[in-house]
Amino acid sequence: MAMTNPIQFIQQVRAEVSKVVWPTRREVFLTTVMVFIMAALTAVFFAIVDILIRSGLQGVLGMFG
Repeated sequence: MAMTNPIQFIQQVRAEVSKVVWPTRREVFLTTVMVFIMAALTAVFFAIVDILIRSGLQGVLGMFG
């Protein structure tokens, strides 16, 4: 791999950064809201699974003790 001098490197970085399409404020807001909603749904799902497993284990252990 050939070494480039620092000036060429900075020029290449600027050229690549200018190609980036930045999200709008609305897109960032909607994406953030969706992440929070999905996190809440995931937390509810795992809470329900935890309750079911716990009650099942208590039922099985209650039969033996």
